Amino acid sequence: MIAGFISPVSVLAQNNLTPQERADLQRELEQVEAEQKRAALELASAQNKSVSLARDIAVLDAKIKTAQLTIKAKTLLIQKLGNDISAKQGIIKNLDERIGRGRDTLAQILRKTNEIDDYSLPEIVLSQSDLSGIFSDLDAFQSVQEELRLTFEQIRSDRASTTAEKEALDERLNAETDARYVIQQQQKNIQNNQVEQKQLLAISKGNEKAYSTLLSQKQARAAQIRAALFSLRDAAAIPFGQALQYATLASQKTGVRPALILAVITQESSLGKNVGQCYVTNLQTGDGVKAKTGTPIAGVMNPTRDVPGFVQILRQLGGEMTKQVVSCPLDIGWGGAMGPAQFIPSTWLLMEDEIASALGISGLPDPWNPAHAFMASAIYMANLGANKGTYTAERNAACKYYSGRACGLVKGNTTYGNSVLSLADNIQRTMIDPLQGI
Repeated sequence: MIAGFISPVSVLAQNNLTPQERADLQRELEQVEAEQKRAALELASAQNKSVSLARDIAVLDAKIKTAQLTIKAKTLLIQKLGNDISAKQGIIKNLDERIGRGRDTLAQILRKTNEIDDYSLPEIVLSQSDLSGIFSDLDAFQSVQEELRLTFEQIRSDRASTTAEKEALDERLNAETDARYVIQQQQKNIQNNQVEQKQLLAISKGNEKAYSTLLSQKQARAAQIRAALFSLRDAAAIPFGQALQYATLASQKTGVRPALILAVITQESSLGKNVGQCYVTNLQTGDGVKAKTGTPIAGVMNPTRDVPGFVQILRQLGGEMTKQVVSCPLDIGWGGAMGPAQFIPSTWLLMEDEIASALGISGLPDPWNPAHAFMASAIYMANLGANKGTYTAERNAACKYYSGRACGLVKGNTTYGNSVLSLADNIQRTMIDPLQGI
């Protein structure tokens, strides 16, 4: 057998933690998670009480405690994931080295095979003085062929193992990223809650009249938030309170949080200011004009993929092609996306039944109807994985919403994904949270 041939042996990696340390870490994590559940129940109980100064202080105490326990749990999880990541990286390194050695062995075997193939059977027979030499050469040839087969099998097996290990590593790296993001968010929550707690504790040393004044201020602020106009792309703005209702209903149906739904719609509205509005004027080419100026624009809508669907949607809804705005094309590709959620006609038609079912309507959904657009956006985001609720899942779903590919695989989609997550955080903290308990 040729030196360096890889025998199928298991690949092992040294863990940073001993089995006892891993067990202790897991046990501590489970204890903290149990404390989290109890703290969540305490928070829910406090929130269900009638509005009062004591109730608000109790709610803030419970929120701070819950956030602190979440940080502790995620810190323990990161420690556990760090150990797993180190082990996976060691396994992948060993597999890569095995594949490298396998390639070297394969090269040696191929060279040996070529040497044997240079001789015909008559030449081998004539070159040998006895039969034992002939059979010895034939046995060597068969041995080389068998080694070639085994090496191919081992390399294929190692490649499959490497792929599986890399996928497992990616999952752990994503989980670590998610845990660190949660810690950052909870630290912000604690800071905000402590500021409010300090304010309430100061009032408690005074009188209930000061609390009533503060409550009135909060209610006035909540009313302003609800009444503030929420911009929509290719449709009239609506009050934020109404937008939140649409997003909340869509969240209940899909599991995608309201702040993320609102963030996607906001991002699309912002993008629309740069892309602009167009009309489709030529059904054969998909060309059109700028809605405000009438300037000719090529490639407004894909003529084969989307124009037939666009005509069908308008026929269903009783709209007119030259009066219904769609998105203008970007520097590359087609435009033609419709309404606040910015679906192209072919995608909207595929989702029509699902959107109508989620809305509980008997008629056809309308891409330019805000309530329908919010539901469509949430369903699509859920299909892209945003309903998992983790940072990486939501970010990748946003990137795919923009480009059809995960973050980093298409130019500009990572910026879009990051912007959506940032908007979601801002909407949650400055617009949704102030409405809670009012």
